[in-house]
Amino acid sequence: MLGEAQVNKKEPMYFVYPAYFVQGEDEIVVSFPDLELVIEGDTYEESFLFAKNYLKEFCKYSIKNDLDLPDPSYYKDVIKNGDRAMLVDTFVFPSDLK
Repeated sequence: MLGEAQVNKKEPMYFVYPAYFVQGEDEIVVSFPDLELVIEGDTYEESFLFAKNYLKEFCKYSIKNDLDLPDPSYYKDVIKNGDRAMLVDTFVFPSDLK
């Protein structure tokens, strides 16, 4: 777990989590298994951008509220399930936490 002691709120922080991209009936559903987050978009590109933004907002919220962020799963473990998996990353800057 990435606890408060490991977060330096004075330096940019970089987060990377694996996400699954699954074609639904009319949308692409993205889920972050480590964070129990789900987002969707109309296309893979839109879903990826939404996922990046959602990840950033989730990380910002967790840091601001001193909540632990789980360690990300290893990508090799995630892709074993056969779904379309991808790493999604984001930066959280000190200015984001004000």
